[in-house]
Amino acid sequence: MEPTISRSTDVPAAPATVWSWVTDLPRMGELSPENVGGRWLDETGPALGARFRGRNRNGELSWWTRVRVVAFEPDRRFAFDVRTPFGSRVSRWEYVLAPSATGCVVTENWYRIGSWVVRKFMGPRVTGRADRPGYNVRSIEHTLAALKARAEARAAA
Repeated sequence: MEPTISRSTDVPAAPATVWSWVTDLPRMGELSPENVGGRWLDETGPALGARFRGRNRNGELSWWTRVRVVAFEPDRRFAFDVRTPFGSRVSRWEYVLAPSATGCVVTENWYRIGSWVVRKFMGPRVTGRADRPGYNVRSIEHTLAALKARAEARAAA
């Protein structure tokens, strides 16, 4: 399956460090313009098959999602599927890390896998975003820039 959107950036930090950041879903709100965190439901933390309840916000609108980790390759790949509270598939998010001369290249992928009902009706009504792909391009670029800025601030400290 090819991602609907894919963006990459070089982050000046070791893959293990960046891995710890992208798998810390409760703190993802520090990096994302829409996600505000959430909690692990299995008390396992990030692991293959682990479940997470994500929280999101757009202005006055807020909603939660069901998340399940579907790929877990330490320091290399982390992916999770997102569903509505009713169980309808929405999307898959994936982070792929590759070592580079200055740290690692981080690729964030978004896969649009939800039904047309979710895309056309439920999603825009719940999230307030009619153009989800357009918004997610900006969201991914924001998250990758925040990862890079976190690494640069850490290196400067």
